[in-house]
Amino acid sequence: MTMGPVRKRNDRKPSDSRVHLLHADRLYFNQRLHPTAQFLVGDVQFDHEGTLMYCDSALFYEATNSFDAYGNVRMRQADTLSLVSDVLYYDGLDQMARARHNVVLRHRESTLYADSLDYDRLYDLGYFFEGGRLVDKENELTSDWGEYSPSTREATFNYNVRLVNPRPPKVAKSVLISDTLHYNTRTGIAHVVGPSNIDNSDNHVYTEDGYYNSETDDSYLLNRSILQKGYRILVGDSVCWNAKDSVGKAYGHVVYTDTLNKNMFTGNYVMYNDRAGYAEAADSAVLIDYSQKDTFYAHADSFFLYTFHINTDSVYRMLHAYHHVRAYRVDIQAVCDSMVYDGRDSCTTMYKDPIVWQEGQQLLGEQIKAWRNDSTIDSVYVVNQALSVERMDSVHYNQVASKEMHLYFEGKDPVLTVADMNVYVNYYPLDDDSLMIGMNHLETSQLKMFMRDRKVQRLWAPSSTGVMYPPFNVPPETLYLDNFAWFDYVRPLNKDDIFNWRPKKAGTELKESVRHAAPRQRLTDLKGNDNAAKKEHKETGERKTE
Repeated sequence: MTMGPVRKRNDRKPSDSRVHLLHADRLYFNQRLHPTAQFLVGDVQFDHEGTLMYCDSALFYEATNSFDAYGNVRMRQADTLSLVSDVLYYDGLDQMARARHNVVLRHRESTLYADSLDYDRLYDLGYFFEGGRLVDKENELTSDWGEYSPSTREATFNYNVRLVNPRPPKVAKSVLISDTLHYNTRTGIAHVVGPSNIDNSDNHVYTEDGYYNSETDDSYLLNRSILQKGYRILVGDSVCWNAKDSVGKAYGHVVYTDTLNKNMFTGNYVMYNDRAGYAEAADSAVLIDYSQKDTFYAHADSFFLYTFHINTDSVYRMLHAYHHVRAYRVDIQAVCDSMVYDGRDSCTTMYKDPIVWQEGQQLLGEQIKAWRNDSTIDSVYVVNQALSVERMDSVHYNQVASKEMHLYFEGKDPVLTVADMNVYVNYYPLDDDSLMIGMNHLETSQLKMFMRDRKVQRLWAPSSTGVMYPPFNVPPETLYLDNFAWFDYVRPLNKDDIFNWRPKKAGTELKESVRHAAPRQRLTDLKGNDNAAKKEHKETGERKTE
């Protein structure tokens, strides 16, 4: 007969209690077939330490305190555990029951089906080794090998493990496939060890160490687990995922990738709500856009992504970045305190001391707005205290200062700059050999600068006052405009430098211009309000009399 693997325990001691025969319709001996066995036929009943066992027929070995049971075998332990099978080999010394063929082990709300199962009464443990299926109130688990402990309600499954929730015949909402799984039938929590996959609707989880709560659809995943929802992928040292609410959180070296829009977040904390289209990132958070040839990197204390009118044709997204924003791309860099991107018009707005660099040019103001056309910058608008500086050498800088400034681009190159209101210019024209002709200093109400291949073709102003200085006779007090500043020490140098926040030197911060409210009008200034004027005149006269 097939006995199956026997567990060897150093602390195992033989039982002193005897197996008692309670009943049999017929008992006889056959010295030729089994000299030491009692042949029992019809309604056979045994008792061992309170555990009752029934069968149609049995061979009882009283000397070895064991028996072999056949036909309609049933074993009942207390009121919570029962075992049925076609054959049962029971050893009273080791308290080991070996059930074979059509085995069904029931414990509370859990049922274990197997072809071969060994049940160790001493350690209250049953294990199968030729395939088994465990069914509880919600789940179905199958594997090649496994064990179940009624006392702890813990089950361990190995080799080709499959957990289905809810159990058939209901339509499965989630399927877990693993090589090793620990499962608690009381809590419905599964702990997977080794390569494992969890599919829940259109969600996919890969983990090598994680916990799955089948009752709440919560997953807690460790060791660089991967969570994929459509075109979004979340990876972290630890990942928490609630499939019911479509909310995922990841901690430690997190990478959140949007493969459709070709952008990603990295950091030590990322959370996203797929149903609401909301995401946030913090703790060394970086936004990476790799949709173009040159990858764009932006760091901030925290990022927040919002989706509006989700699942409609009017869907759009907004991205907020708060505090210590630093951005780097090979051709453009920027710093500011806060930044907002609006997907409706592809506009990025930078707030509080924003600075943008493009090659040798620096642009700053109170606010900077940049519009994108597909993947490239279409135009830039600088609001209040606009300053554009282009470095010629360590001493000479092209400078344009105005209240507002508009820059227009074709591809990556600026083609037109328009400065409006209180325009001041220091400009160094070059000859055909790229030598300085002099410095043109002028003041005007508006300036248009037309460019080609990043070189100024011509300047236009409606009217202006100014002077052209020879290259080496520029007065020192005219060399730089009043609000001139060159913040090269703030500029991000590479994609790793975005983490190194370097503030402006004390006293060089840009102070926001304040628009004063118009003075309140007197009632007498309101035309056509004679009654109000008379009333004010009367009140004034009364005060004088007093």
